[in-house]
Amino acid sequence: MIITFDVGNTETTIGLFEGEHLRAHWRITTDAARTPDELGLALLGLLQSRGITVGALRGAVIGSVVPPVTAPLAESCTAWLGVRATVISAGTPLPIVLDVDEPLTVGTDRIVNTLAASRMYQCDTIVVDLGTATTYDCITADGVFLGGVIAPGLRSSADTLARRTSKLPAIELVPPVRVIGKRTEECIRAGVMLGAAEAIDGIVRRIKGEWPTARVPRVIATGGLAELVAPLCREVDQVEPYLTLHGLRMAYDLLVARRA
Repeated sequence: MIITFDVGNTETTIGLFEGEHLRAHWRITTDAARTPDELGLALLGLLQSRGITVGALRGAVIGSVVPPVTAPLAESCTAWLGVRATVISAGTPLPIVLDVDEPLTVGTDRIVNTLAASRMYQCDTIVVDLGTATTYDCITADGVFLGGVIAPGLRSSADTLARRTSKLPAIELVPPVRVIGKRTEECIRAGVMLGAAEAIDGIVRRIKGEWPTARVPRVIATGGLAELVAPLCREVDQVEPYLTLHGLRMAYDLLVARRA
């Protein structure tokens, strides 16, 4: 088995793969203040909760957009899990092309999303990744990352609204039952949730209008909020909440095969 880490700005998603099968997954808060020992103890606890011993692990792979977390997490894998972590970056030799002006600035999540989407769906795709930010990754069937869009995420929008206003409360992110709210919380929920859904649909339509070929790209929603928001959207074709973890597993397998 291998353990994969998708380190985001708010949460770190962890996946445990047995072959191509995602056997278990967890989400923990991303915290740059955690030491390698603290991370190691947390990882041991997660594995033990599923009856997994560290001896069953043969490797680890990290995709991180939070540099201060990357090194302590890699160190905890070595010290506590007994495996060396492979860290994916824009310079990692993977069978994809970053067709953008500054390829070294492309986030690891977008890199492995490109790898996963091109291999899993084998068609042009728009990956809408709903996390701290909402990103739109434009990917061809043969693994070319064309670029995309970065927008504020749902939680970022909701948190900013609550912080920057004196009387508007923080809300739970749940779908509204109607557009016209009767209470302040309902009004905010409709604005945040339905506004995000309409933004996704609108941006996807604009991306399709600029698509460089006659093929219509498939729209895949992923990330921690994908299952919550996708049902409100008209343009999303499929939800794969753990696409990034699958991409990390694929990257690991390709790099291990290269080293063999």
